[in-house]
Amino acid sequence: MRILVVEDEIKAGEYLRKGLSESGYIVDLARTGFDGKHMALSENYELIVLDIMLPGMDGWQVLREVRSEKDTPVLCLTARDAVEERVKGLEFGADDYLVKPFAFAELLARVRTLLRRGPLRGEDLIQISDLEVDVLKHRAKRCGERIDLTAKEFSLLHLLATHQGEVLSRSLIASLVWDMNFDSDTNVVDVAIRRLRAKIDEPFSKKLIQTVRGMGYVLEDRG
Repeated sequence: MRILVVEDEIKAGEYLRKGLSESGYIVDLARTGFDGKHMALSENYELIVLDIMLPGMDGWQVLREVRSEKDTPVLCLTARDAVEERVKGLEFGADDYLVKPFAFAELLARVRTLLRRGPLRGEDLIQISDLEVDVLKHRAKRCGERIDLTAKEFSLLHLLATHQGEVLSRSLIASLVWDMNFDSDTNVVDVAIRRLRAKIDEPFSKKLIQTVRGMGYVLEDRG
């Protein structure tokens, strides 16, 4: 599997390239946002590890450019451990977020999680009303119209779809989709749900993603 690392710090970039290469991945390294954007859009990668604090074009700009054309999973790296930063990353389409400094073992676990493929249950095609979730192709359609989703958005939709009719708490969603526990005062899951709703529900008259006040979210057809 090919991974693109976009990191301007020389030691950090080489550290990531060496560690991921020794873990069995093919790794390309870009040291500027401009080079990272060009490589991400011109080559095919299974994952992008993207530092946010880059010279010239920062990581947020790179992420926006990539998301306008591709749904490659993106793991953002930043020295800022703030709720606003994590929310901003999700709004721009990041799939996961890791704060520096971090242990390489944690980064590797995040990488493997994002690269992991396969359904949570055995269905190849899940149907809820006029929504189709194609598990094998990682695609979604509504009224026969294809909906473009990021890898993390699809994981979130897949989780809701495989538990259709079942209310899922924010903490459960965070642990299953992001493979981590977010602080109770963050609204990362709410932001992700809002972004998913904008694609799955807002263009259509029937709303499928429901909020259960004080409990969480459920995907179901309420008629």
